[in-house]
Order: sequence, then C-alpha cells, then structure tokens
Amino acid sequence: MGDHRNGSSQPPNGKASAAGSPYSIDVNTFQSRLKSFYSHWDEHKTNLWGSSDAIAIACPPPSDDLRYLKSTALNLWLLGFEFPDTIMVFMKKQIHLLCSQKKASILETVRKPSKEAVGADVIMHIKAKDDDGVTQMDAIFRAIRSQSKVDGSDVAAIGYISREAPEGKLLETWADKLKNTGFQLIDVSNGLSSLFAVKNNEELTSIKRASYLATSVMKNFVVPKLENVIDDEKKISHSTLMEETEKVILEPSKVNCKLKADNVDICYPPIFQSGGEFDLRPSAVSNDDLLYYDSASVIICAVGARYKSYCSNIARTFLIDAEPLQSKAYEVLLKAHEAAIGSLKPGNKISAAYLDALSVVQKDAPELVSNLTKSAGTGIGIEFRESGLNLNAKNEQIVKEGMVFNVTLGFQNLQSESSKPKSKNFSMLLADTVIIAKDKTEVVTSLSSKAVKDVAYSFNEDEEEERPAKKAKAEVTEPVMSKTALRSDNHEISKEELRRQHQAELARQKNEETARRLAGGGSEGGDNRAAVKTSADLVAYKNINDLPAPRDMMIQIDQKHEAILLPINGSMVPFHVAFIRTVSSQQDTNRNCYIRIIFNVPGTPFSPHDANSMKFPGSIYLKEASFRSKDSRHISEVVQSIKTLRRQVVARESERAERATLVTQEKLQLANNRFKPIRLPDLWIRPNFGGRGRKIPGTLEAHVNGFRYSTTRQDERVDVMFANIKHAFFQPAENEMITLLHFHLHNHIMVGNRKTKDVQFYVEVMEMVQNVGGGKRSAYDPDELEEEQRERDRKNKINVEFQSFVNRVNDLWGQPQFSGLDLEFDQPLRELGFTGVPFKSSVFIVPTSACLVELIETPFLVVTLGEIEIVNLERVGLGQKNFDMTIVFKDFKRDVLRIDSVPSTALDGIKEWLDTTDIKYYESRLNLNWRQILKTITDDPQSFIEGGGWEFLNLEATDSESDNSEESDKGYEPSDLEPESDSEDEASESESLVESEDEEEEDSEEDSEEEKGKTWEELEREASNADREKGVDSDSEEERKRRKMKAFGKSRPVGSSGAKRKIR
Repeated sequence: MGDHRNGSSQPPNGKASAAGSPYSIDVNTFQSRLKSFYSHWDEHKTNLWGSSDAIAIACPPPSDDLRYLKSTALNLWLLGFEFPDTIMVFMKKQIHLLCSQKKASILETVRKPSKEAVGADVIMHIKAKDDDGVTQMDAIFRAIRSQSKVDGSDVAAIGYISREAPEGKLLETWADKLKNTGFQLIDVSNGLSSLFAVKNNEELTSIKRASYLATSVMKNFVVPKLENVIDDEKKISHSTLMEETEKVILEPSKVNCKLKADNVDICYPPIFQSGGEFDLRPSAVSNDDLLYYDSASVIICAVGARYKSYCSNIARTFLIDAEPLQSKAYEVLLKAHEAAIGSLKPGNKISAAYLDALSVVQKDAPELVSNLTKSAGTGIGIEFRESGLNLNAKNEQIVKEGMVFNVTLGFQNLQSESSKPKSKNFSMLLADTVIIAKDKTEVVTSLSSKAVKDVAYSFNEDEEEERPAKKAKAEVTEPVMSKTALRSDNHEISKEELRRQHQAELARQKNEETARRLAGGGSEGGDNRAAVKTSADLVAYKNINDLPAPRDMMIQIDQKHEAILLPINGSMVPFHVAFIRTVSSQQDTNRNCYIRIIFNVPGTPFSPHDANSMKFPGSIYLKEASFRSKDSRHISEVVQSIKTLRRQVVARESERAERATLVTQEKLQLANNRFKPIRLPDLWIRPNFGGRGRKIPGTLEAHVNGFRYSTTRQDERVDVMFANIKHAFFQPAENEMITLLHFHLHNHIMVGNRKTKDVQFYVEVMEMVQNVGGGKRSAYDPDELEEEQRERDRKNKINVEFQSFVNRVNDLWGQPQFSGLDLEFDQPLRELGFTGVPFKSSVFIVPTSACLVELIETPFLVVTLGEIEIVNLERVGLGQKNFDMTIVFKDFKRDVLRIDSVPSTALDGIKEWLDTTDIKYYESRLNLNWRQILKTITDDPQSFIEGGGWEFLNLEATDSESDNSEESDKGYEPSDLEPESDSEDEASESESLVESEDEEEEDSEEDSEEEKGKTWEELEREASNADREKGVDSDSEEERKRRKMKAFGKSRPVGSSGAKRKIR
C-alpha cells in the first residue's frame, strides 16, 4: 500500500492543525472516539482486552503493498490519518507517544482534548532522526511500572497486536525490549475488532459513498465493457481489465460519480477471472490470460472501493450460454446469498447468516454443499476484513445496529458437462456490502443487479435455429421462422424476440408470486379508520329545559341548537336538522301553501342504516310531515332557512367525518436557528383552499422533517411531512403552461376542507390569456418576437429556480437521518409518454422511474409501478386506431384502472417500457369484465393457481390458430389438402344435431359427390392458365386478388411476389 493508501498523504477534514503543517486533526471526532475507546476498554476489560493495564500500538513505516493492519486502522479511526513509525501507549491516566519531531508538532493538538475527554495527560517522546529510541522506550516502561504499583499490581499487563510482525528499526527495537521487560503480554486484537464493529453515522456515510462508487464502476463500466468485448469478439486480458477498472475507481467522474478523487482509493486490485482458473479469495489476482467467453463459460468480477479509508465490496458472476447445471447452481447461490443477508438482523447470531445460506443449498441442491465456501463473508470498515466478525457457522456474536458486513458467498470447483477444457471447471461468487439498520438490512450495493436475467447472456445461435424446426415438426401448417427473423446482421436477437422471452420469464415469476400471495391470505387491505360520527350522536337538546319558549303554533328554526320545531298535535316537537333529507314547498289553486318535509329513515332506499336502528330495533320513525299555511312568504323563508342550516351542518359533519379517517401526522419541526429553510416563493396550490375570497399565492419551505406551504392568510397553511411522502415529482414546463412540484402521499391530509393524497405546487410560466381581438399579426412583428422571447426567458428562469430548489431538497434527503425514507424527486420521461383517457378527458400520460403519472389535469393520476400485478392491453387488433390499457393491482379488492383510447401508434413503445420495468403484459381483442374476474380469483384462488394463473390471458394459442386460418391468403398454391374441410365439418355438426339419420345419409352422399368434382380454386387456376396461354394478361391473378379483397372490404398491400403480409 502506498502512502495514499495508508492514509499518511491524505489530510482529513479537521479543525486543529500544527503551524505550517498541511495535516489537521478533527478534534471533536478525536474526543468522541477516544471516549468510546476508553469506555469500551473499561466495560470489556476482562473478556476482550485481557485485563490489560496499558495498550501499546506500534504503527509500521509506510509500504507500497496493499495491506490492512489493526494498528493502521486505529490511527485512521482515532486521528483521521496514519502516523507511520509511531508508537502509542494508552494508560488510564497517561498517553505516551513516541515519534519524530514533525509528527509530534501535529499531535500537539490532542493534548487538551485528551485531558478533557478521558482525563489522560499526553506525554511526547521525541526521537531524533538517527536515534534508535531506546532512551524514550525506557521512559515509557518506567511510567508503566509506576502506574502498575499505584494500581497494586505486581506485574503489568500490556496489550499489543501479536499478529503484526515488527517492521523497521524502531519497531524491531520496541518489540525486543517489550519481550524482555518482564511484562505480561496479551493480544488485544479482539478488543480492537469489537471497538471498530459498530459504526456511527459519519462512518456509515463514508461506507455508503464507497459502495456507491463500487456499484457505479460495476454497473456503468465493468458490465458495458464486458458486453462490448463479447459482442465485438475482442481479445483482452484479465490484467488489462483490472488496470482499466482501477483507473476508473481512482477517477470517479468517469462513471458520473460526484466524489473527490483525493478521497477515494481501491480496496484491492479489481479481480477478473474466467477460463477455468478461479480463486475466490480476496487476495486473488487477475492473471494475464485472455478473457474467455465461449459457450458455457463463467466470468467472475469483483470490485472494491474506499472512501476516506472506509471499504466497500461488490462481486458478480456472469454466465455465457449457461448449461442447466450452471443456471441451477447460480439460482441456488443467489437464493442462499439472499438468505444470508436476510438473517443479518439486530439480535440474531452472526452464525445464522452462514447456517441459513447452508440450509438453502442443502434443500435445493444437496450435491453442491461440498462446493460451498466455508464462510459467508466478514465485517467491513476501515479494515477490509474485520477478523472478529467472520460470517461462519461458529461465530456466536450478536448482530448489532450499525455493523457493516461484506456478505460473500460462492461455489468453487464445480464441473460442467462441456467438452471444452476451459469451460469444464467453473466457480461462482456473489458479494454485497450490507449495513445493519434498526428496522431493515440495507444492501448498499444493490444498484448493480444480480438477477439471473441481468447476468445470464445467450449468444448461442444453434438453439435459436433449432426451435423453429421443432415447431415445424409439431405442426406442419405453422410457418418456420427463419434465422433472419430472430437475429440481425450482427448476430443479435431481435428486440421483439428478447421481449417475448423476457415476458415468458416474467409470466412464470408473476404466477409464482401471485400464488404465494394468495396462499398467504390474499390481498386484504384493512380499514383502520376511526369511527365516523353518525346522526345518532347528534343531539339537539339534552333535556326539556333547553327548549325555547313556545310561541305561536308555527314551524320554528333554532339556529343555535341546529333544530327544527314542528307543531304536532298541539306540541312543539324538536328535530335535529341532520335528520331532514329534503324540504320543499308548493302552492295549490286556492293559494294554500304547503311545506313538505321528508326525514332520513333507516332501512329505506338511499338512506343509510343509522345506529339508532341497532340500539332501538322496535322504534317507530316519522317518515314525512306536511304543513299548510296561507302565508306563502313565511313558508318560503322557512324552507330557505332549513335548507341553509342543513347545508351548513352537512358540510361540517362531512369535514369532521373526513378528518376522523385521517392518520395522525407528526408535528412539523421548524428550522429556526438550525439552518435556513429552503424556500420557493410565489406558488399556487392544488387542490386550493376554497373559500370565497380572492386566491393568493404562497411560499413553500423545507424544514427539519417536512414542508410547509403558507400564504399571508393565517388559516391557509399546509404541512407535508417527509415521512408521509410516497413519491415526489418535479415536472418542468416544456409543452405545458406550468412548472410544478407534486407530492403523492401515503396517508390523506386536509387541504382547506378537502381530503387528499395528492398535493401540488405550481407556477404558470406564461399567461393563459390570448388576445382574440384585432387583426392578424405578422410573424416578423418585432413586438411579437420580443414577447415570445420574454416568455422563453420567464419559463427558463422558473425552471432553473425549481431545479435549484429540488437539488437542495435532494441534498437534504441524502442525509443519514432520511436514508430510511428513500426520497428523491422523480422527473417524468416525456419521450415515453402517450395520450389516453384515464378518467373523463384525454391527457398526456408519462412514466417516471417508479410511477405512471399525469400531473397537469385534475384529477391527477399517480400509479406506483411496484403495486401493479399485470397490465392487459385490450382492443388490440387489425384496423384499430386506439386500444385500452387496463392496470390490475396486486390488491385484488382494488378496482382496476383503465386508460381508454390510447393511440395504436404508441403500442410498441408501451410494450417496450413495460418490459424494461419488469411488468408482465397481455393482449386481448375485447374488453374484459375485470370486476367479475377478480371476484372469481379471490373466491377460489386455488382453482386460479391450478389453472395456470394469469396464463388464461395469453392468447398466443388463439393467435396461432388464427394464423393457420389465414393460410388460404398466401396465394393459389397447388395442394392435395382440403383447407376448408375442418370448418365445414364443424358447421355441419352444429347444424345437424336435430336432423334425422336419413337426412344425414343424403348429406353425406351429396358431399361425396361434390368431393369428386373440382374445387373453385382448381377451376380458377385452369382459367388463369388458359388466359395466360392466349396472351390475356390484363386480368391477371394479382388483379383478381385485388378485386376480391376490395369486394370483401379488406384491401391490403400485396408484395411483388404476390404473397400477403402476415398479420401478427
């Protein structure tokens, strides 16, 4: 390891530095970690630190070799960078440092922090350049003995790292004198491993950034590089690939990774292996052999990156034209690897990771158990392999929050059936960096996929050529697909064929997933809403004393108690206005006015069952009451007052009922003095607050744990918590009139008096008013050009302001405390958009990386791709200008979403997008009754599973039958077959179910006589030949075919050879 790799040339970010020195030590970090060191020493002194009275750490001189030493790790962890040729002795009351004058000037800055943190005095022992340091060593030993006497111990116990051999004159002298002092020497490697095991947030951030770099290199450089080499059949050695990859790691910008090159390094030289020679150890090297990628070959790639001295690791195995044994082995390895990761949860034993992986192999492929690696990885941090955290079957330590593991699992020395010597022997390896969080296990290298579909490559042409041949044998009438239909000129499988293969694999996976979900209890969606307040809870008067004083026997309205008092049998009877369903008035010919009041009665149509019907089952309800009056004016006033009061009460109770179903949100923590809130002014909100006043814009601010939108009015304020945001979108104005930020929420919130899951903030980039008056203006009018330029400038300015706000919020969400929310603004991909009608009007729908959205017109459309079960494309067929797109959700109790009238020109693009997002789609020629289909599935899931799951939607068989029915369209070809006999026989069978035997015999005789004659095709062919002999070409076969098609209304283009295009 060079100086940079050892950390000595990398100045960390610190606050205290020696005068004239470029190096600085972060005093705050040093204090907190020194406290952790001493408290860990005190707490685990007996079992991990061997009851040591002092701990001596000797850091060797710099080396050009890549190595990981615990002495170096302690330097980096405690001080931020390495001090080579330095001896540190930690005692309870003193810290002794033996080093050169230059290092001592840097370390002077830790004197005061050490005293404040642990009460230890820092004593410097400065060694001259040519001095062997013996005098300084004796002084340290005397201090240890005197401290031992004070503690009442006869022989001092000195902890040291026994596995690190002394290097250089200073450390060799130190080791010799230490052995001859008579001290009790104890290895404290386990104590240091335990000290480094649990990382804080700063350390975890460094590991995440290192993992992001390693993943980016694997995904954006290694995989494309291998694909290009194999596609172009280039020759390149493993060592060359290693060198090129190492350069990319050291220059993160090459893979669009925004990390400073000074902070990054390699963990080990990247490993590339193929051609039968495999070594699964991290110490393996990439040899000079050429990359081998013939059929049945295996390629292993491993990349390790460091950020600020913290390590990460990722390894992937790629299969080329894999044999069944290789495919099975990889699937088992992948399943075992996921099992190992899944068992790493706080509180579990570390051994569970390897044992769970082993059980998967024993169950699915017992013959491969002997080939499984003996460990599932190690802990990882400043050290690439933290020795105390080996993931083997014997480690009984407990997994803790904050630990980080390099989960590495593989099969070694497997034998394939290939006759090629370089493909005979193969191994497989998978590795990921895993962080143990409180609620989940976070795989920080998951962006580089290890799914079978992403690592298995098929370049073997023989299989593709054999498949059509087999189909041709099975069914003579099916046309054989030629090689050119499957492959392009550069021998690549066509997009349509790749999509078909991928969809077949998705169908299998989807049916298995649906079967597991239905077997596990189905798609139940609990409704945990609070109880809604019913009319039974509405009381006008609690007792008779609250009734107003009686007046004339007329209808009275008590606004205060929200009651109507009706004169019935000489008494004023009160009714709460919520019990009134309708009230109306009319006048007869005698000028008598009537008022009719209809009440809500439980059990009647359009009236819900009230709680009173449960409490008092024998009660009698008043359904209707009518009153007559000569005063039409009074009647009108009463009717109007009742309607107004009822409208107010219903609106209030509706809002109360809506709020009762809301999930309680956390309280917004304002930024105040912590940081300046991120602001975006002059925004409009949808849905709006309502009310009768003039609408005014407001400001959106990002605070500690959420957003706040507010206007100058006190009651117009909305808080959106970060934890409640399911998806966040930023859509700049391109062909639209607005630039917007949109939040799709997990739980509803109230905006004004409206309950919503979608909140949008937007700005109009140009005026939505067009002058329709006046004459036509010239395209070269200077005023017109200037106005257009102003609109463009305004739109660009607004888009830039929004983009700046989005970038700053993304940076805020990138902080460790928000890592569990997985939030980031998503931007719609306009190039993949299409028009459709999801609700009532035609809109432009666009996909994003995780959703399908329409954010301009209301109601908004936001569909999470992860919630989609399948997509069925309906009314897809010949001559259709539009088709419908039906989205079926994983929750079968949820209604399907149908997007109508999607242009047929968008069909291929939608198929390609669905396929790339791993969504299974089907096609049908008619719209299906999905409500009945989903009810059938949920009522009898077992029959659905046994019947092949969603494959009842697969119309390939029907398509093949229809293809066969079009055989007659290929032209007039001589044949001994009777192409229409099948359909005629079927028709005759269906028609003759009630016919007598005599009629059947007569029909059969007539049929036999017709079969002896010539068919229409034969007669037409003879006439054509006769015309051709006579030289009559005007009425050619091609012309007759055109006329025939025109007569049937199916005119289709005919090629020069006379064969029609086949409709697929």
